[in-house]
Amino acid sequence: MGKPGATGLTRILNATGYSLKGLQAALRHESAFRQELALCLVLLPAAFWLGQGAVERSLLIGSLLLVLIVELLNSAVEAVVDRFGDERHELSGRAKDMGSAAVFVSLLNVLVIWTLIAWQRLG
Repeated sequence: MGKPGATGLTRILNATGYSLKGLQAALRHESAFRQELALCLVLLPAAFWLGQGAVERSLLIGSLLLVLIVELLNSAVEAVVDRFGDERHELSGRAKDMGSAAVFVSLLNVLVIWTLIAWQRLG
């Protein structure tokens, strides 16, 4: 038995609205998301120049989008942890650190992909 609520097109429209609210909240409240979005906007045109073919361009652009996805998830984890209070707790700290580590790994992924493709193209 499914969850009660909207179905079909109404559900899709509702989900789109929730997603847009989430993006708006990230833009308003998360400076890291704004910085990473700016990086994406700067590098996006370079991806079309640097990448030779659809696969390379997809890797370049996809790696940038992955950073934004991971940052949104990290921000969500931080918001939930902060919702429960300001007191320090080992598990809260661990959750926040792991979210931060995920963002770091996604940025390393960008560095590796962009370096390898640039090396091949320019080197």
